[in-house]
Amino acid sequence: MILTIDIGNTSINCGLFDGEELVKQFRMPSNTDLTVQDYGQILREELGSTEFCGAIIGSVVEELNNRIQYAVLALYGVKAHILSHTSNMPITINIQNNAELGADRIANGVRAFELFKKSVIVVDFGTATTFDIVNSKGEFIGGLIAPGIKTQLNSLSVATEKLDEFEADYIETAIGNNTKDAILAGVIRGSACMIDGMLKQCEEELGEKPVIISTGGFCNIISKYMNHKIDLISPNLTLEGLRDLFKENKPKQPVYKTIQN
Repeated sequence: MILTIDIGNTSINCGLFDGEELVKQFRMPSNTDLTVQDYGQILREELGSTEFCGAIIGSVVEELNNRIQYAVLALYGVKAHILSHTSNMPITINIQNNAELGADRIANGVRAFELFKKSVIVVDFGTATTFDIVNSKGEFIGGLIAPGIKTQLNSLSVATEKLDEFEADYIETAIGNNTKDAILAGVIRGSACMIDGMLKQCEEELGEKPVIISTGGFCNIISKYMNHKIDLISPNLTLEGLRDLFKENKPKQPVYKTIQN
C-alpha cells in the first residue's frame, strides 16, 4: 500500500491506496505550530499499525515537509518522497519559473493527462480556486489562481462587522432576499460565472478543445451553477495524481523501523 499526503494551506488530505483503490482517507490540520511528535500521534491514531511500502508528499507549506516526512519515517520506517518540479513525471512543465508550481497542481496535471492523453483543464476548489492546464503535447503551460470559496466567505465575515460567517451551500436564486442568501449568491453563483468565463477565455488561448475536470471540496456545489460542461468531477484527483507520481519517484527505503509502534 501507498500513503499519499497532500499538504494544503488549510488542511492535510491523506489517502492510503491499495493498488488503484483508495482504501482510507483522513485529514490533519495544516498547522506550523504542531511538532513532529504531534503529527506522529495523529498518524498513529488514524493508521494504527497499518503497514505500507511507500509514501509521497505533495505540499504548498514547505515548513511542514520535513516534519511530516520524519513522522512517517519514525513510525512506519518509510521514507516519503517530497514532490517538486524536479521529480520524475510523465508531463513537461513549461512555465516561466518551474519552481513556482505547487505540488498539488503538478499532481492534478499529471493525473488528468494520464486519464485522457489530451489537453485538459483541471479546476481545483481549495483554499484557492485554481486552473491547471496541460496541452495535448503533455506540457503544463500554466493556469490561474483566484480566491477560493471558503476564503471568500471568511474574508467577508472578517472585513464586515454586520456579516456572519456562513458555510458554503446551495443557493436557489441569484437574487438573495436576506444576508445569507445574498452572500451565497455572490460567492457560489459568482464563482460559477467566473469559472465559466475563464474557461471560455482559456480554451480560446489554448486553441484546442480540452477535457474539463473539477476537483476539490466544493466541486459538486459549484458545478451545479455552471453553464460550461464538466467532463469529470473527481474529488480525489490530487491524491490519485500523487499515487501515480510515486510510481515514478520511489525513494530508497531504510532497512528497519526507527521507532516501533
